[in-house]
Amino acid sequence: MKRILLAALLALSTLSPAARPALAVQPDEVLPDPALENRARTISQELRCLVCQNQSIDDSNAPLARDLRLLVRDRLKAGDSDDKVMEYVTDRYGDYVLLRPPFKATTLVLWIGPFAVLLLGAAGTFLFLRGRRGVAAGADTAPLSADERRRLDALLRKDD
Repeated sequence: MKRILLAALLALSTLSPAARPALAVQPDEVLPDPALENRARTISQELRCLVCQNQSIDDSNAPLARDLRLLVRDRLKAGDSDDKVMEYVTDRYGDYVLLRPPFKATTLVLWIGPFAVLLLGAAGTFLFLRGRRGVAAGADTAPLSADERRRLDALLRKDD
């Protein structure tokens, strides 16, 4: 029995996201037309749950995600194209609702920000290590004064 369950889970994991059953989608949300339902699932995989933020609305159990899933299905039933549905949702919620926001001036920080942080971290690390190397190298080459040499000799003689 365990092998059958494991095989079923493995088979489900290899399906495309649109073909996988979404655990968050309630039975009363599913459209009777399989073609429309498949379109709704595909669109839902592209929209971010505004409550969970790292899940699509297809995967989220949040009430707002359910509302967005129903909104997508209503727009599809009204005859909107996939692009029109996406446009309708982004007009209401902004580009943040998209899991893959477009590259434009208002989303530049989302696209460039991680690289800028990485570059700043690398530059900071480089400068820190370069500064440490300079301090260590300077300590090795600076000669001791006559007073420091006498105190060091006195300390070394005490230990003998």
